[in-house]
Amino acid sequence: MTDALARIHAAFADAGVTGRLHAVDIDSGAQLDAGADQPVCTASVHKLCLLVSLHEQAAAGILDLTEQVESPPEGRTTGPTGLAAMLDGARLSLRDLAYLMMSVSDNAAADLLLARVGLEAVNRTTARLGLTRTYAVHTFGELLATIKEDAGPGGARSLADPHVVARLRALDPARTNHSTPRDMTRLLAAVWRDEACTPEHGAAIRRVLGLQVWPHRLASGFPFDDVHVAGKTGSLPTVRNEVGVVEYPDGGRYAVAVFTRTARTSALQPAADAVIGTAARLAVDALRAPQAGPRGAEPGR
Repeated sequence: MTDALARIHAAFADAGVTGRLHAVDIDSGAQLDAGADQPVCTASVHKLCLLVSLHEQAAAGILDLTEQVESPPEGRTTGPTGLAAMLDGARLSLRDLAYLMMSVSDNAAADLLLARVGLEAVNRTTARLGLTRTYAVHTFGELLATIKEDAGPGGARSLADPHVVARLRALDPARTNHSTPRDMTRLLAAVWRDEACTPEHGAAIRRVLGLQVWPHRLASGFPFDDVHVAGKTGSLPTVRNEVGVVEYPDGGRYAVAVFTRTARTSALQPAADAVIGTAARLAVDALRAPQAGPRGAEPGR
């Protein structure tokens, strides 16, 4: 484990990021900790907490996942994907909004779900599951509004200025939606063990996490046809995150949370994206290495 930690820290340094990581074998409890209890800005990773709360309410009969919701174009939360980028009105079920929220990180879909579920209900869900360092401060629209306000009159162009980025409330865990890597792997493990919701709803959560379209972060570390990666990304200026579960054909399953921050303010951060997969692979390989037999074998062989 010591060698793996050294290699993970070296990978973060080579990518020019400050990285925090926690990885755990969901079944044995073996774990690897690289700053796992440091507070981090969750960004869109917090949509996972909302998804679990949505299914908790559905299991309790508080809402019906097939309930239809109107999404007029006026007043939608902004974003580059899903409803947030569409021009016309739409009508979708709660479960299809959840699909858009998780697969393409649709901010508008997420805030429509938050309007139905409630921000405090999300916090009650995370508290019930023992995620003592996880808290939702605001909706995704409100988060984006703080960035716009803090950026000042220069607007989006000013986010290239490190001095402007340094004052963003959205990047301060004390003032925005936050968690720790350990809390996030605890949540993922609870979902995979059907402890977060009933088995029916746990399966639905796992399904939608497996439909995420982005292959350039966590999944990039596991380029094998027989290894399944399900996860949720999160991005803000200088921040690139992903949490997820890696499942091997021998039954091994590993929850991994990687949160990174870089001093670079460019919108594209390929090195920060790629190191999430690199660090996750190093962590999972370390968790698998002590195990004898086929479970330690290279996937795809």
